[in-house]
Amino acid sequence: MSIDNLKKRYEAAGQGHLFKFWANLSQAERDALTAQLESLNIERVNRIYKKAIAAEAASSDTAEQAEIIEPIPKEATDSVVGNPEKQQEWRRIGLDAISRNQVGVLLMAGGQGTRLGSSAPKGCYDIGLPSHKSLFQYQAERIASLQRVAEQENRKPAGSVIIPWYVMTSGPTRRETEDFFTRNSYFGLNPANVVFFEQGTLPCLTMEGKVLLDSSSHIAVAPDGNGGVYAATRAPLSPNKPDSVLSDLDKRKVLYVHAYCVDNCLVRVADPVFLGYGIHKQADCAAKVVPKASPSESVGVVARRGNKYGVVEYSEISKEQAERRDAETGELAFRAGNIANHFYTTAFLKRVESFEDELAFHIARKKIPHVDLGSGQSVKPSKPNGMKLEMFVFDVFPHTERFAVLEVERSEEFSPLKNAPGTGSDDAETSRRDLLAQHQRFLENAGATVKQGVTIEISPLVTYAGEGLEGVKGKTFTKSGLVGSVEELDVLA
Repeated sequence: MSIDNLKKRYEAAGQGHLFKFWANLSQAERDALTAQLESLNIERVNRIYKKAIAAEAASSDTAEQAEIIEPIPKEATDSVVGNPEKQQEWRRIGLDAISRNQVGVLLMAGGQGTRLGSSAPKGCYDIGLPSHKSLFQYQAERIASLQRVAEQENRKPAGSVIIPWYVMTSGPTRRETEDFFTRNSYFGLNPANVVFFEQGTLPCLTMEGKVLLDSSSHIAVAPDGNGGVYAATRAPLSPNKPDSVLSDLDKRKVLYVHAYCVDNCLVRVADPVFLGYGIHKQADCAAKVVPKASPSESVGVVARRGNKYGVVEYSEISKEQAERRDAETGELAFRAGNIANHFYTTAFLKRVESFEDELAFHIARKKIPHVDLGSGQSVKPSKPNGMKLEMFVFDVFPHTERFAVLEVERSEEFSPLKNAPGTGSDDAETSRRDLLAQHQRFLENAGATVKQGVTIEISPLVTYAGEGLEGVKGKTFTKSGLVGSVEELDVLA
């Protein structure tokens, strides 16, 4: 497109100010800005802004919203608690699908560890375990462990079961993430089965919807939220790789996908129980949830708004609703705490494109550095001056045809890493505490005794979820240590 036509297009969209400094730019700067403007669908940006503003206005009346919010109906939800037979059946179904190479894993790992005091991708973070393994390594080793379990329990040849791992990065984290995997030899996984891709970005806007420049020749952009994962699965893996995540899933004949966020040290990657549950329920999408800790816990809950499923933020329900209890069980009616842990069919992921334009982006008002159009000077605002537009991964829930919810135990499956060390909540210390406590339960559930004060870290390569530890029955563990094989357990007893 000629530069004159490009200018006309942006002027027609009300964004002609992006050429304000054109006359003073070098040829290299003009080329860079032109490339950015040509790659941007500015008309779509305008539509997204208008829809986000309208959706925000429509949801501002919380009293009206509260009237139509209802808990998940009982027929759409199950729990692993108190259901050992169902849990075993779901696990069998899930392991069967894994053993047939029908399962893929999608990791949302675009965030940096800024709040943790680190500039590295969050998956590189070391929570202070005796092994000093990163979150990425723990999750990689769980995949390797589960592949082995599926082979053994379904009598498949060693090395025949593959769970491809699709790792979603962002612009700032992609290179460092890939380098981290390379330096660590992909944590023992075959690099051919680890696929990196990148979430998209959207321009930062003024409160009036005008695109901001962060330099005279560059538009200010920000990641489009974890809900950007859906569009990202359709995009080329890189400029040199026209394949996409969806085409790779097709090529591998993957039917089911487990998606999760990187910052949960207890996540059961490709959880066969959850996968089997979703397959058994014939769901096109399912959510794993944990019970709310209290009525006032600041967490979104999976619920129904009208006749559609979705995640309702804690600020959207009244105190009365938050405290409402089920007449039969006495449990909180709105108890399904959202943990961004989902099951999808590959067919559903493909279908998202057909309704994506119906999804409204969410507005995050931020302090956005920019270039003042009048003076040309850089500005670092002291208060929010603009907005970033984000989509959330759960925004697709209302468009599911068959939705299901599985409740799991928080202590076994959810310990998020959000805050800097020493915070006392959702930080490295609580993550480490929760993971080591789980390892102690693995041993005790296998019939062992662990002396008070003894800390034992068990590698995921030894056990995925507590299986394979029959040899510790009757033993008493008196020494702390790191266990990298079943044989090493004997040293600590």
